[in-house]
Amino acid sequence: MAEPSAVAPMLQVRGLEVHYGGILALHGVDVSVNQGEIVTLIGANGAGKTTLLRAISGLQPRSAGSIRFQDKEIARWPADRIVQVGIGHSPEGRRVFAPMTVHENLELGAYTRHDRKGIASDFDRMTALFPRLKERLKQAAGTLSGGEQQMLAMARALMGRPKLLMLDEPSLGLAPVLVQEIFRIIQEINAQGTTVLLVEQNAHQALTVANRGYVLQTGQVLLEDTGANLLNSELVREAYLG
Repeated sequence: MAEPSAVAPMLQVRGLEVHYGGILALHGVDVSVNQGEIVTLIGANGAGKTTLLRAISGLQPRSAGSIRFQDKEIARWPADRIVQVGIGHSPEGRRVFAPMTVHENLELGAYTRHDRKGIASDFDRMTALFPRLKERLKQAAGTLSGGEQQMLAMARALMGRPKLLMLDEPSLGLAPVLVQEIFRIIQEINAQGTTVLLVEQNAHQALTVANRGYVLQTGQVLLEDTGANLLNSELVREAYLG
């Protein structure tokens, strides 16, 4: 796990509210992520975790509140500008471009970039980080296994060279051996210098790798603490760790 920075947070969300029609999905959410950290969001389905990531990445309009990234207010920015400033998002459900090859999916991840040498270097980095993808570069993404599609979704997000990588349910539906591999790769990505904001149903695995964590319940932050303290919290153990 990379050491978090002592300076102002890389990402600071304050008083965030998001509506879906007449329903208040997030109300008054405060979350911060420091450079170098892995921060995880845990909570039951419908707690607002995916909505929070979508609001940060500009995919879901917010009703109120502030979203600051590297001391810039980005709450009103369009999604493509948020990618350019350094926030990558690997969404829930993987959402790879099924008819396109693995190679083409990775190229799309770098669509905002124009540094050919840097893109080529990152392409080599992705195939080193995800050796399974290197073996399947010419294969249609839709023919990959679930675990391979998750790796492709993560690699595609990393091709944008994000400073902050947001991962939404990266282990969902995967066999236990692949879950271990995905979490090992998350730690490796972080060790290489990318800050990570992680939404994950597998609370035990997520809190094990996280510097800090937030527990969301019905659109509000219920608890905030270090990953280790949340892992040992009686309330968290009973509600989320079985």
